[in-house]
Amino acid sequence: MSSERAPAPNEELRRSAAGKLSGETLGSTAALPRGNGSEGGAGARSEPQKIFALIDCNNFFVSCERIFRPDLEGKPVVVLSSNDGCVVARSNESKQLGIPMGAPAFKFREEFKRQGIVQFSGNFELYGNISRRITDVLRRVTPHIEVYSVDESFLDLSELNIADYAAWGKAVRETVLREVGVPVSIGIAPCKTLAKLGADLAKKHDAYGGVLNFIGLTQAEQDDLLNGVPLKDVWGVGWRLAPKLRAEGIGTALHLRRLRPQRAQQLMGIRGRQLVTELNGTSCFELEREKAVRHSLARTRMFGEDTGEFHVLEAAIASLTAQAAGRLRGENLLARRAAFFLTTNRHKPGYRRWTGEIAFNTPTNDTGLLITKLLELVQAGYSPNHSYHRGGVLLYDFVPAGHLQTDLLGYVEPAAHARSLKRMQAIDAINKRYGKNRVHYAAEDLSKAWEPKRRLRSPRYVSRWDELPEAHITIITSPNYSK
Repeated sequence: MSSERAPAPNEELRRSAAGKLSGETLGSTAALPRGNGSEGGAGARSEPQKIFALIDCNNFFVSCERIFRPDLEGKPVVVLSSNDGCVVARSNESKQLGIPMGAPAFKFREEFKRQGIVQFSGNFELYGNISRRITDVLRRVTPHIEVYSVDESFLDLSELNIADYAAWGKAVRETVLREVGVPVSIGIAPCKTLAKLGADLAKKHDAYGGVLNFIGLTQAEQDDLLNGVPLKDVWGVGWRLAPKLRAEGIGTALHLRRLRPQRAQQLMGIRGRQLVTELNGTSCFELEREKAVRHSLARTRMFGEDTGEFHVLEAAIASLTAQAAGRLRGENLLARRAAFFLTTNRHKPGYRRWTGEIAFNTPTNDTGLLITKLLELVQAGYSPNHSYHRGGVLLYDFVPAGHLQTDLLGYVEPAAHARSLKRMQAIDAINKRYGKNRVHYAAEDLSKAWEPKRRLRSPRYVSRWDELPEAHITIITSPNYSK
């Protein structure tokens, strides 16, 4: 994470925010004695019980905005998508006013004004930075972490010596709120599915104090909770499976929990059987600490305004390619193939879509080469008679950057490839030291008209010096003032 301050020592995190809990409240990295404390014979030991926690940030995008705008605490706030198109995050106050998720901003503009709802354009650079800060705090609790999404992380607590999980959860909440400023909800359970449900319930019901610990609940208490959870809110069910399950008389998480595993597999496949097993408290889904091998990488955008000018398309494709190539280098990969697409507005008559693809004899992550080849494809299919609405690039068919496979026919050029790698390393090093995009390709600057409109975006407080707030002090001297 690109935090500007050095992380606090582990000892600080292992104290409660109130200073009333023991040093074991947040756990220690020492392994627990295996088994449940009973003697099972000489040297007999069993694996420790699996314990997971899900840390879920509350209304994450809104919470990030409120870190720097504390005056908005308690006021209705919404965050809008690219081009300020629709609502992608709501404060609790906005939810209570009936603003739905995904609400088209243009349809609700008068409602926002009438209800005094504060709007923000999505500031995703800020949100990503805050997310990394939270992850760094959680890594000080345990290195066994799965970053599930920008606002959710699973922790494996199995090897931590935690006497009171509810107290542990509250201490973690206080630490994240104190050090980062974002409120979180925590679910603790013997499996990931129940931990996810616990976090969702803790977020919705203030009575839990932000932490729901399934470990401390009896079977009857768990059944009572699950009976109040609609099927659509169960992790892994979703809107596609829900109608099929409801037709079987399964309407709540409790109904699903009581489903025979064999029947669950018939209805939902092996994943469904695992889901039912997890709802009954047995872990089937391990922590995924390693990133899945990426098979493709895309960068797409809806343009800020429709355009038929080639230099605008050129700037858009060049910029999106540069973003994708930079990410590819960050993951130490090379692409054998690249593609682009352009479309008109599908909501207008005469919708059309154009695509193009190129294969490289020598796999590459060279921004300049990728931009050149993709723009040649764009130019070949370009017509000024069309109004382009959306575009994107796709890189795929990856190989590791350190393993270039040569051939006998001379199509692969190792010398040119080595020069390309060195050139990209130099550009990346300059940009890392002197600032993002300090060195970039000229085609990216041909136009900014394609960029999504973010008229209501807040400053990027943690990553742009030129956007930091400025304080001005004016000294007024009275003409009648005398010493």
